[in-house]
Amino acid sequence: MNTTDKKISEVLAKFGEPMAGNVWRVQGTAVVYHKTLERIAAQANVVFDEPKIIRAERDEAVIQVTGRMGERIEWSIGEALIGVNYRVSGKQAAYVYAMAEKRAKDRVILKLIELHGYVYSEEEADEFKQGRPGFADPHVEIEKTEPQAQKGRVEAAASDGKVEDDLKAKIKKAKTINAVTDLMLHADTQKVLAELPEGIRDEIRDYAKARLVELGWPTKKAA
Repeated sequence: MNTTDKKISEVLAKFGEPMAGNVWRVQGTAVVYHKTLERIAAQANVVFDEPKIIRAERDEAVIQVTGRMGERIEWSIGEALIGVNYRVSGKQAAYVYAMAEKRAKDRVILKLIELHGYVYSEEEADEFKQGRPGFADPHVEIEKTEPQAQKGRVEAAASDGKVEDDLKAKIKKAKTINAVTDLMLHADTQKVLAELPEGIRDEIRDYAKARLVELGWPTKKAA
């Protein structure tokens, strides 16, 4: 585990969140789920001030958010501009204000827990969200010429459980905390997770967390 991953792992562990299952990589950049940051903010009793609207247009919003965690205070800006840093496809509704607020809050949370610059929120950029395990754009229609191929992919993902059983076996076989984390972050594992239904992915994530606990996670230093 490199220095950056070690830092991310130690900080997340303070809030009961393992790196495995919560963080993935997009072209080498560590990315964390928005919902993970929300859980951390709730546990850390982060309180947000009323947001300040800097720009309010139909297709653009810029919002300043200030957050407090104990005596610490941090602020950041969230921006969303359709067609520039916020892509909307098909009949998808555009929520520029909600996206700008999410980005600002996530940045503030990362600053408060001292992970800003080490990991990015999935909301920071569309390519982060689209690169997450299991992402599928519901607004992209499947080609009518490929119904059987799509059917085969779905059936393979929800087959007899061999894929998830194999992955669980690998998790169980891992002998150290770092081994479990490295396995879950591996590109091959991310590819497997992307092909599984959401419920099964969550089950595997929980299984990996249970294995981490079994191996002594979080460590005394992280705790």
